[in-house]
Amino acid sequence: MSFSTLPSGVNDAVKPFTLNTPADEIAELKTLIKHSKIAVPTFENSQTDGKYGVDREWMQNIKEKWLKFDWSKTEDRLNSFPHFKASITDDDGTKYDIHFAALFSQKADAVPVIMLHGWPGSFLEFMPIFQLLKDKHTPETLPYHVIVPSHPGYTLSSGPPTNKDRSYWDMARILDRLMSMLGFGDGYIAQGGDLGSAVARVMGAMYPGCKAVHVNLLIMAKAPPNTVEDDLTDSEKQGIARGMEFLNRGMAYGLEHATKPSTIGLVLASNPIALMAWIGEKFLHWSDVNPSDETIIESVTLYWLTNTIERCIYPYRHDLPNGVGTLISAVSPNDDAHRFHDTPHDPSQSQSKPLGFSSFPKELSLIPRSWAESQGNLVWYRKHDKGGHFAALEQPDLLWGDVVDFVGQVWGKGNE
Repeated sequence: MSFSTLPSGVNDAVKPFTLNTPADEIAELKTLIKHSKIAVPTFENSQTDGKYGVDREWMQNIKEKWLKFDWSKTEDRLNSFPHFKASITDDDGTKYDIHFAALFSQKADAVPVIMLHGWPGSFLEFMPIFQLLKDKHTPETLPYHVIVPSHPGYTLSSGPPTNKDRSYWDMARILDRLMSMLGFGDGYIAQGGDLGSAVARVMGAMYPGCKAVHVNLLIMAKAPPNTVEDDLTDSEKQGIARGMEFLNRGMAYGLEHATKPSTIGLVLASNPIALMAWIGEKFLHWSDVNPSDETIIESVTLYWLTNTIERCIYPYRHDLPNGVGTLISAVSPNDDAHRFHDTPHDPSQSQSKPLGFSSFPKELSLIPRSWAESQGNLVWYRKHDKGGHFAALEQPDLLWGDVVDFVGQVWGKGNE
């Protein structure tokens, strides 16, 4: 398969992988969907404006489409791109099988770029970018090695362990080790959105091999010191208000993930229709333009078939360590209020490497450029007029163009 030749020197801990779901697992899913009931009509689930979440009519329609959905066609499409699994041993001896999709270049000076997804996303988000690159390049002309891993606990990757806690700091360590195994330990660029933005920033702050970081999400619930509101444009004020609205009305799911991950994991893993409602809502409400039903079905099917939901929500306990108290302090007017994604090891405190930021208008939280500059060594910034939370999926050409321009600035390559 083209673009599948591993860099020289990679050992047999990295092996090719093919998606091939057993037929009985597909049949079981179809049976569960068929026999799962849709709630009786209520005032709330009769509203179609999204104010109270997904509506009953949408759930009825998506159920019927899901029953007719052919997962094997999705697998065929995904298998047209190279996939691998890497066996990685952590510092404490924990072993991980980390899945990743990749387009490997044959150019000696190709720039390694690792692209990191968030929740409720997966490596699927980046497949439109893969298609763009395959359509434009051959392995001999591609100026980049593009690596898209599944985080530990997500979809086709193993973990996290059941006998100890894990956070996105552990994710960063494992993924930096992956890049080293692939021969990129001396230099790579990390890109991420949502959870992936936090992991990418930790990689930049902690690991010498990560030379620069590009993100498409930065969340701040409080202005940095010495900020003058009068200096903000009307558009920037509207973006801040959008972020505050999300913190006030859109974070209930995150608080459940953070405070009762066992309960919500057990609930959502018990019924595919419940999982569809929980995840489908996010795709509908967090996107600039609603994705197709098939796109949503593909993502939820992947989560279900890989037992992802109960394994993947652990980072929220570290994003929101005090539950509601974290949000209250984040939006407090007091001087000691902290930013929403602060941790005891906030990567912005030690981030001196080049930082790039792409701002999409329907992202969950929009911050002014002046605020973004407080988050690290911001050397590159671009504001778009379309796109939402799932930028790689919604606007693959724009996001990849941003990555190309950022790489050109910080790495000295201006290739497409």
